[in-house]
Amino acid sequence: MSQETAAPEADSKKKLTFFGEVNQMFDKAAAYTSHPEGLLLQIKACNSVYRMEYPLQREDGSIDVIQAYRAEHSQHKLPTKGGIRYESHVNEDEVMALSALMTYKCAVVDVPFGGAKGGIKIDHRDYSETELERITRRYTFELTRKNFIGPGIDVPAPDYGTGPREMAWILDTYNSVGNDTLNALACVTGKPVGQGGVRGRTEATGLGVFYGIREACRFADDMEELGLSEGVEGKSVVVQGLGNVGYFAAKFLEEGGAKIVGLAEIEGAIHNPDGLNLEDVVNHRKSTGSILHYPGATNIENSAEALELPCDILVPAALGGVITGENAPRIKAKIIAEGANGPVTSEADSLLLDRNALIIPDVYLNAGGVTVSYFEWLRNLSHVRHGRMSKRFEERNAERILRAVEKLSGNSFKEDRFDKVLSEIAFGASEEDLVNSGLEETMAYAYREIRELRHKHDVDLRTAAFISAINKVATSYKQMGIFP
Repeated sequence: MSQETAAPEADSKKKLTFFGEVNQMFDKAAAYTSHPEGLLLQIKACNSVYRMEYPLQREDGSIDVIQAYRAEHSQHKLPTKGGIRYESHVNEDEVMALSALMTYKCAVVDVPFGGAKGGIKIDHRDYSETELERITRRYTFELTRKNFIGPGIDVPAPDYGTGPREMAWILDTYNSVGNDTLNALACVTGKPVGQGGVRGRTEATGLGVFYGIREACRFADDMEELGLSEGVEGKSVVVQGLGNVGYFAAKFLEEGGAKIVGLAEIEGAIHNPDGLNLEDVVNHRKSTGSILHYPGATNIENSAEALELPCDILVPAALGGVITGENAPRIKAKIIAEGANGPVTSEADSLLLDRNALIIPDVYLNAGGVTVSYFEWLRNLSHVRHGRMSKRFEERNAERILRAVEKLSGNSFKEDRFDKVLSEIAFGASEEDLVNSGLEETMAYAYREIRELRHKHDVDLRTAAFISAINKVATSYKQMGIFP
C-alpha cells in the first residue's frame, strides 16, 4: 500500500472517538456471531440522548450555565441503568460510549437492565455543597420532565464525582415532583442505607474487581502462560486511583495476600517494591493532603508514570484513556485489570495483547457496582431488607443441628463451649453477607462464561465478553419478536 493511501487511514484511527472505540470493539466481536446485520446495527445504536443546559446562580452572585447529559443506549430490557458523573470533560460522545458499555456490562453479568449513563460537565471540587445540591436537583427535575428517570424507566447511580449524598438529593427531588409513591425508592441506587440503600454497595465495584482478578488467577494454565503462579497471593500490584473503586480493589487484594507496590493519585504516585500498607498511605494522605512523601516510598511526580512500574497486576481505576499507544510499550504488568471505564485505548489494547498480556476488560471487571445496584433495586421494589425473612430461622436451625449432634453422639457440650461453637458456625446471613455472596457468584460465573468463549473462538477476553453480551442482547430482541 502506498504512503498516500495509508496516511488517511492512520489519521482516521487517531481521531476515533470513545464511542467509536466501543463500536470498534463491538464490530470485532460481532464478526464471531451469526446475527443479521440489521439486528447488530440496532444493538450498537444509542437509542436516546438528552442534552440540557440550565443556569446556576453561584454564591458570589455570578451565573454559570451548566451543561448536562443523559444517554439511554438500549431499551431491550427496562429500566435502563447507569451512573451519573460530575467531571469537567463530560461530553455527549462520552456518555453515549459509557451507556453502550453499560448495556454490554449488564448483559455479561446477567443483570436485566438496558444501558444508560449521565454526566454533568463540572469539576465538583469547584462548587460548594449548596451549589452541588442545586445542580443535582435541577438535573433530576429535567430528567423527570423528559421521562428519563423512574423505577421502570431509567435508574441512575453514583459514578466519578458523585456518591450517596447526590443519590439522596435525586431521590428527594423525584419524590417531590413525581407521583410514584409506592416504588419511588427504586428510582435511583447507591443511596444511603437509611434511605433505601443496600449494605455492601459502597465497596461493591472495588470488591467486584477483586473477585474478577481472583477468579482469573485461579486458572493455573492461564497463569502459567504469563509466567505466574496460581492465585493472587504474593503477586505485586500497582493501583491507579484511590477513589471508591481503586481503594477497595487495593484493600481486598491486600487482604487476599497480594503486595501493593505502587499507588497513584492526582497529585503523584509512590512506589516501594517491598510493599506499601494501604491504610497507612490513606491516613498519611488524610493528614498531609497527599500520598507523596510517604515514609519508605519513592515519589513519582508524574502519576501517569506509575502505570509503567514493574508489577504482576496493574489496576487502572481512575478515568478512561490512560493507557495509550504511546505508553503501552512501557507497561510491564502481565495482567491489566480494568477497574475504570475504558482505561485502555484500542491501539494500546493491540500492543498489549501482542506481548501476551492478559487484559481483564472493564465491560466485565467493574460490573460489581451495577450488580449490587440491581440488588438494591430489588430490595426497594420488594420493600424488605435482604435476609430479614431468613436470618433468625437460619440461626435457630443451626442450633437445632448442634443439639441433634449432642443427642446422637451421647456427648453434651459444656454450656460455654456450646455457645462458642454456636457463635462460630450458627449464624444467619446478614444483608451484607447475602449481597457479597451474590456479587461473588455473579463475577465468578460471568468470568467462566467469557473464558469459555475466549477459548472457543481463540480471542482475547474483551472480545469474548462482547460476544457474550451481543448474543444475550440479540436473544432479548428476538424474544420480543422484533427480529426473526
